[in-house]
Amino acid sequence: MFRNQYDTDCITWSPAGRIHQIEYAMEAVKQGSAAIGLRSKTHALVATLKRSSSELSSYQKKIFKIDDNMGIGIAGLVADARVLAKYMRNECINHRYVYDAPMQVQRLVLQVADKAQIGTQRVGRRPYGVGLLVVGSDATGPHLFEAQPSGQYYEYHGMAIGARSQAGRTYLERHFESFPDMPLEDMIKHSLLALRETLASGSELSSLNVAVGYVGPEGGFTILEDETIAPYVDAIKAESGGAAPAGAEEAMEEAAAPTAEDAPPAAMDTEFLSDDEVEAMCTTIEAEKAAAEAAKKPATQS
Repeated sequence: MFRNQYDTDCITWSPAGRIHQIEYAMEAVKQGSAAIGLRSKTHALVATLKRSSSELSSYQKKIFKIDDNMGIGIAGLVADARVLAKYMRNECINHRYVYDAPMQVQRLVLQVADKAQIGTQRVGRRPYGVGLLVVGSDATGPHLFEAQPSGQYYEYHGMAIGARSQAGRTYLERHFESFPDMPLEDMIKHSLLALRETLASGSELSSLNVAVGYVGPEGGFTILEDETIAPYVDAIKAESGGAAPAGAEEAMEEAAAPTAEDAPPAAMDTEFLSDDEVEAMCTTIEAEKAAAEAAKKPATQS
């Protein structure tokens, strides 16, 4: 994307019917580290990759607890995510004070989407450069929502946002049919496997750069990171280093099998010829060549 005369603010439409500032905010989400969300009939879960600016710095926090029954995972600008997290916490506190009950997940996501939409409509403001995966559980069951900088929101069975998130979505699309009846332990493993698909080449999962947050039917948003997520990461690495998945061995054998061009020549006798036999073979070959040349000469002269 290149700068043009229609991207100086978020209220100017281009002739193609686009608002470039909103598209730039959506691009900021794609530049953030990946976040994975999935839900079953009993639990909703979000997993994130954490980044550090250097080897000397700590990893940025990517999962925020909003209420006892709700939390978010983010991709994009962490500073914008902190502002939205503070707003969401205040709304949950106000709702609990007035109604003496936790706030419904969809109602809060709708309010966040409305707040994000204001930034796409008023002069002097910009869209939030962060995407949210909101997980929570209420009287209607567990939920997983995505809230976009454009003000749109969607509910999903499984979703991935952030850098290289398409690989994570592909993994979720292959397995989402088993999510509804899946126990929590398997959900955590699937979320880590989906995160692993989004890693850049040369990177690997560790207990330092991964965090998982989940909520169950009894509420209580729980975050697993560092020592608490280490057993799950170690289990994923052990499975990867152990037996190969079904079909992998056959595929590896087919890939390793030589083609007709690469096939070695047929087996030959290993007996060596004597010097006299080699000299006799050379004499025979030279005689055959001389006879062939002599046969060509009359044909050429005629």
